[in-house]
Amino acid sequence: MANLKAIRIRISSVRSTRQITSAMKMVSAAKLRKAQDRILQLRPYANKLYEILVDLYRSLDESELSNIYSRMTPPEKILIVVITSNRGLCGAFNSNVIREVKNVISERYSGQFRKGNLWLMAIGKKGFDYFRKLKVQMVQEHNHLFNELTFENVTAVAEQVLKSFLSGEFDRVEIIYNQFKNAAVQNLTKEVFLPVEISQKRKSDKAPVDYIYEPTKEEIIRELIPKSLKTQFYKAVLDSFVAEHGARMTAMHKATDNATTMIRELTLQYNKARQAAITGQILEVTSGAEALKG
Repeated sequence: MANLKAIRIRISSVRSTRQITSAMKMVSAAKLRKAQDRILQLRPYANKLYEILVDLYRSLDESELSNIYSRMTPPEKILIVVITSNRGLCGAFNSNVIREVKNVISERYSGQFRKGNLWLMAIGKKGFDYFRKLKVQMVQEHNHLFNELTFENVTAVAEQVLKSFLSGEFDRVEIIYNQFKNAAVQNLTKEVFLPVEISQKRKSDKAPVDYIYEPTKEEIIRELIPKSLKTQFYKAVLDSFVAEHGARMTAMHKATDNATTMIRELTLQYNKARQAAITGQILEVTSGAEALKG
């Protein structure tokens, strides 16, 4: 009977867990729908803005291509922006980003790391907590962004990064995050945020668009580059936010299915044990009756 009681306790525990995972799955699904609409609306705007910027760069002469955001210097002082989530229970969402950051540091920036010229900016509590334990230099943490994810709040952080680059505090800024593809798939993405390398991007097969520029091309680029950079930064944070809910919904869906399978197996195990116990009791009664007859 002790074994039957233990199985009943396990079944009750797994059922409680299944209720929690099922509720979390529904909450993440609701949040995913809202956030997915935002990123799908932002992407065409961000891509068109970048396309205009590329066309502008191609129309400039070599002497006009110099720009403060395109400052090409040996990358001695590196900033890596790590975008994770504030909460767990989303599968390998955070561990993939953390592992990629560690690979980038060890394979590309090991020299800068040893010299103390590598810093991390954490957006998301999971990444911040992990790298703080490793005693990696952290410039700032912005875990609060996900509490109220708006363009204004994110661009305030992007402006700080731009100012740090322009002042020479950093020579290179990279962003590592999960890009949303669909509810079940997130693409691990590495992007060079600064310096701007538009002129080195592959050329499009489409013919360049003939724009009428007012004011001059140079002035437009000076205004357009920071705007485009802020938009790209916001898109990266929003992409990660949407991907997080997709990853959590998928993880909770799998957890709910696993709990259902476990309950089924435990119920079968309970029935077998109960049947064995009843059979044993019947045998004991029968044996006692036979003994009394004897």
